[in-house]
Amino acid sequence: MKRRKFLKNSGLGAAGLMSVPLVKGCANESESKKEQKDSPPVRPIVIATWDVPNATAKAWEVLEKGGSALDAVEQGVRMEEADISNQSVGKGGRPDREGNVTLDACIMDQLGNCGSVVYLQNIAHPVSVARKVMEETPHVMLAGKGAEKFAVDNGFNRENLLTEKSRKEWEDWKKTSKYQPVINIENHDTIGMLAIDAQGNLSGACTTSGMAYKMAGRVGDSPIIGAGLFVDNEIGGATATGMGEEVVRTVGSFLIVELMRQGKSPQEACEEGVRRIIEKNKGKLDFQIGFIAVNKNGETGGYCIQPGFTYRTYSSEGHQNTPSASHIPS
Repeated sequence: MKRRKFLKNSGLGAAGLMSVPLVKGCANESESKKEQKDSPPVRPIVIATWDVPNATAKAWEVLEKGGSALDAVEQGVRMEEADISNQSVGKGGRPDREGNVTLDACIMDQLGNCGSVVYLQNIAHPVSVARKVMEETPHVMLAGKGAEKFAVDNGFNRENLLTEKSRKEWEDWKKTSKYQPVINIENHDTIGMLAIDAQGNLSGACTTSGMAYKMAGRVGDSPIIGAGLFVDNEIGGATATGMGEEVVRTVGSFLIVELMRQGKSPQEACEEGVRRIIEKNKGKLDFQIGFIAVNKNGETGGYCIQPGFTYRTYSSEGHQNTPSASHIPS
């Protein structure tokens, strides 16, 4: 619209489009893209939401041995699904209002294949079930009892996911039943991971137990391809954490990848993704959203609304946790 308004107001035609400032701008953009293309790519590399060193270390172990990005992200997030001290994913996750632990996850490979499970109960590794959905069914998503039956039919064992710690916290919550998620705690609800392997292929995975004490049946952005996770092997990938409803409204991860397609860096794209959410909420920002992204060249970025979000990367350049820049200053 801005371009159309410019042409209308200025009265410029084809000759005007060849004005020096525009040609110069195109030249600068071409030079910038050339510099990016000429810089050596960082690969392999893995990036994950939050400070999850065990997860990124496991993914890096797969990548360092020449494994695929798909295997890396699956094995990486499984570490958090199995860690009962992490109450935002997998076994030990905080339950819904009825006391049931329900899990969501998705996975996406370099070819655009994807799989997802939602409202899965009694299975500790939803990301692996999602991969089975992707590889062994004609579907993208399975839900609830159907997803659980599919998991069991494919060799996954049923187990009680509600640990004593999470059960006691739920019992305490029921005394007031106030649904006021604590920013960066109860709505630190997702582990999202992106990886590029030595062959330059991208994959991503996302897993969660959802928001603590959610309404029974609630599903957020995490298992929704395009919202909680999106990968395009030509461009890069993005994943989200936080208040899933807001990420769904903007199809956040797909948006960020498309912004990178248009030439934005991962950091710029994450910042724009957060801005879109802020604009829709008219200043009501009592929640957290965090995005991370990586482009085909291995450049990374992250941005959030509230201070406190961090993301961890592992590459030949080191293993580090990075505090994310935020819209609201710390």
